[in-house]
Amino acid sequence: MKLTAIKKQINSNHRFSIFVDNKYSFSLGETEILNSGIKIGQELTTEELSRLKQLSVQDNLYARTLKLVAVRPKSEWEVKTYLERKGASPTLTETILNKLRDIGLLDDYKFAEMYARDIKAHSPASRRKILSKLKQKRVNEEAIKNFLENIKDNDTDALQALIETKSQKYKDPVKLMAYLSRQGFNYSDIKEALNKQNTD
Repeated sequence: MKLTAIKKQINSNHRFSIFVDNKYSFSLGETEILNSGIKIGQELTTEELSRLKQLSVQDNLYARTLKLVAVRPKSEWEVKTYLERKGASPTLTETILNKLRDIGLLDDYKFAEMYARDIKAHSPASRRKILSKLKQKRVNEEAIKNFLENIKDNDTDALQALIETKSQKYKDPVKLMAYLSRQGFNYSDIKEALNKQNTD
């Protein structure tokens, strides 16, 4: 069996179609082509072709995972769960996770900060709500602890901002308090903030 062509894929600048005996056989990313040392005209044994096809499966999964985290940051748990759903072995999963860590696309510390900013960009949020969301994403405890220690915002400002934006929608004070409570604010803080607003 002879490797007869290496052609850049139309939909990807970094992946190439590999042809064996003039027929498409598998694809590889640019880095893996360089690492594997394959070249046009190379004779391949059955074992070599099988190894390259397995490498193609692994490389394609890495490329898809890379695209996944590039579109929107994800926690390590989310990426690990994605890889397990795709049938990746524990060894392959850890290999891909390490690659993403090395290029800075997988970092629960940075993810906690970015995810909190994203939540607050849509609406003021309590520390409790942010903490709950981070735990849902299974962000590691050290990253959460580090985030909470460094966060400069406080619930008072977030609560006041939320009251100002939602008071027109929830004209009934009881319903407004219920809404604010669902956002993770303490009852005593809510009552104090509403009393302050009514006396201003």
